Amino acid sequence: MKIRELKPEELRRTCDPKQFSFKSTAELTELSEIIGQERATRAIDFGIEIPCAGYNIYALGPSGSGRATVIKEFLQKKAAVGEVPDAWAYVNNFDDPYQPQRLRLPSDKGYAIRDEVDELLDALKEELPRAFESEQYQQHYNRIGRQLDEARTAKFQGLEARMIERGFALLRSPMGLVIAPVIDGEVLSREQYDQLPPEKKSDLEQHRPQLQEELEKTLREVRTLERDAKAGLRKLDQETADYTIGHHFESLRTKYPELEGLLQFLDAVQDDILAKVEQFKTPSPPAGEGPSSAQEGPFAFMARLRRSPFDKYRINVIVDNCEVEGAPVVEESNPTYQNLLGRIEHRAEFGTLVTDYSAIKAGALHRANGGYLIIDALDLLRNPLAWEGLKRALRNREIKIEEMAQQLSLIATASLAPEPIPLDVKVVLIGDPTTYYLLYNLDEDFQELFKVKADFAVDMDWTSQNLEKVALFVHDRCQEADLKHFELGAVAKVVEHAARLVEDQEKLTTRFGLIKDTIHEANYWASRNDHDLVTAADVQQAVEERVYRANQIEERIREQIDKGMIMVDTEGEVVGQVNGLSIISLGDYYFGRPSRITAQTFMGRAGVINIEREAKMSGSIHDKGVMILSGYLGGKYAQDKPLNLSASICFEQSYGAVEGDSASSTELYALLSRLSGLPIRQAIAVTGSVNQRGEVQPIGGVTKKVEGFYDVCRVKALTGEQGVIIPEQNVKNLMLREDVTEAVREGKFHVYPVVTIDEGIAILTGREAGERQEDGTYPEATINYLVNRQLQELATKLKQFGKEEEEKEEGDS
Repeated sequence: MKIRELKPEELRRTCDPKQFSFKSTAELTELSEIIGQERATRAIDFGIEIPCAGYNIYALGPSGSGRATVIKEFLQKKAAVGEVPDAWAYVNNFDDPYQPQRLRLPSDKGYAIRDEVDELLDALKEELPRAFESEQYQQHYNRIGRQLDEARTAKFQGLEARMIERGFALLRSPMGLVIAPVIDGEVLSREQYDQLPPEKKSDLEQHRPQLQEELEKTLREVRTLERDAKAGLRKLDQETADYTIGHHFESLRTKYPELEGLLQFLDAVQDDILAKVEQFKTPSPPAGEGPSSAQEGPFAFMARLRRSPFDKYRINVIVDNCEVEGAPVVEESNPTYQNLLGRIEHRAEFGTLVTDYSAIKAGALHRANGGYLIIDALDLLRNPLAWEGLKRALRNREIKIEEMAQQLSLIATASLAPEPIPLDVKVVLIGDPTTYYLLYNLDEDFQELFKVKADFAVDMDWTSQNLEKVALFVHDRCQEADLKHFELGAVAKVVEHAARLVEDQEKLTTRFGLIKDTIHEANYWASRNDHDLVTAADVQQAVEERVYRANQIEERIREQIDKGMIMVDTEGEVVGQVNGLSIISLGDYYFGRPSRITAQTFMGRAGVINIEREAKMSGSIHDKGVMILSGYLGGKYAQDKPLNLSASICFEQSYGAVEGDSASSTELYALLSRLSGLPIRQAIAVTGSVNQRGEVQPIGGVTKKVEGFYDVCRVKALTGEQGVIIPEQNVKNLMLREDVTEAVREGKFHVYPVVTIDEGIAILTGREAGERQEDGTYPEATINYLVNRQLQELATKLKQFGKEEEEKEEGDS
């Protein structure tokens, strides 16, 4: 069997700087499109353009893929040609102050109209008290007072005259007006009245009921006069106030005749001022001024806290888009319930928390209304009630501001219930795929409200067009952060690093957050090295320095292997022992490390025993990989005999969980070595999974695994015999470091791709695997022949042992 070894050119793909048409990125123009995300951008464009409800967007992809940046830039371009939405305000509801009314205003006039209303109120604050202090008003006021006094005096004078004729007088007492008998002009006391002759008493008493009725009638007439006078004064006040304020309101009505809501509000304000004109007859102290001398005293602080009666007529503009160009794009970094849907603030007055419509504050939905809102999905779900509040707003297509205490039913006190504002917004949630699928499967509302999935790719094809876009991306970052520009070799290194991040010779990463970090760090090292332009060496140094900052644990493991504390052989031959390769992930850094895998076989029927599984240290995928080994052995060697075998497989010195099937081929090699009795070269490490047909299947992390074993061999000394066996399908995933490639070029290290287990075991043992012949046997001295013979012997011995046991039992009985 011919052994294939990869050439240095197959171990990594290099980017030729000569293919670029510029000398440095300083010559390039701005990048005008999003790189490598055609599927996602088409989905976003669809979600934005479709006018139907429920077509909000969930953008999913790995962190660092530039989702937020891409989406924000894309939305800003779309929003730039959109319409600027109207401004929104809340005003007092004079019929029910607990239910403030919404007010729609033109997009560029919200604050302007608010300021004009404030100026109107400030003018009224000065002019109204002055109007009631005017000479003309005082004349009308005094005239009504005189008319009342004259009419009231005439009524009482007539009543007194009639009483005197009948021997009575009208007296004023603490209890009101009373009738008392009079003789010779003198009012009689109770004792004097009792001493009168009976005839005189009888004469007086017969007139008393009639006079009492006249008194009550006169009092009713006087009260009517007073009511009429009070109504006259009220009418005078209203006429005076209307004359004073009417032209102010009329000027606003004339200026904004098309704003029906504003006109209704102005009418309501004018009517309320006229209805409560008494509040405005005395001057209000300017804001922040203390009480006058007449107000000084123990309760003077109350005068300072008292709000102006004009404050309830002001407009509370919660959203104004006068400075917005196009539709708004809002990114809410802290999506709490109140930050999304708005809040109602409170102020302390006399030890009590009070509020009104002026304390209503906008949320992100208000600011994004008519445009786009970007939210991180996990941040949204972490905040209590925020997700439910957002869904309710999108479902009802309105923003209803409610206090969280009401939502949780914690407080049963009266609070504001502002009129909901109509909602027209496209929401873009940014999150990972796991969150998307959990919400899709567990939340029915999610399926109805977020119908557009924008799936961000983690990689893109290595094409000349994409290489140009990467160069443009480097240019934009340099311009954006005022960095040194990159020469051709540096751009080529960035491209190779982008391919290395996805471990694919045909792909480039789209996680441009990582590329951006590399650009910044390369610029730093270029400055340290006094380079005018960032060079390839600067990029390489940036990559190496980043690895050095993160790989302390990796170096410690290699040190332990070199000292023999972790037992891994890189020389010699051992039966039933293979160097497997695994990946250790530390979050911000991952690396490959070799592990010793051993196998033991013995007589029995237990099959292949996975020690990690028995110790509950393995995952389900790893367990499946081990179970496949029994299928392979049975299919290949047990067609003419039972598979009577007990075998144990173990990751030596493994003290943590083991998961994945990338070591299943390694375990099978160890098992075949033990069955055949042929030793395995310890200079070769192995990775790859296997199926029941003996085909070696691709795995992940192949680049890191090869480099991990190479680094161990380098520390322990390269002999020229060391190398790694990988699946053939993973060759295109190799983006090895330049030092590893150079070692292969010099014949110090080797990489062998294999398709089948037979190819791999031949490399490890140096002996042919052997093909099955027509009679079902294998050629002598081949690996498969030795394995098959050993299994036959185990089956025969087990059968013989069983017979002996039966005979023994029969003899004993």
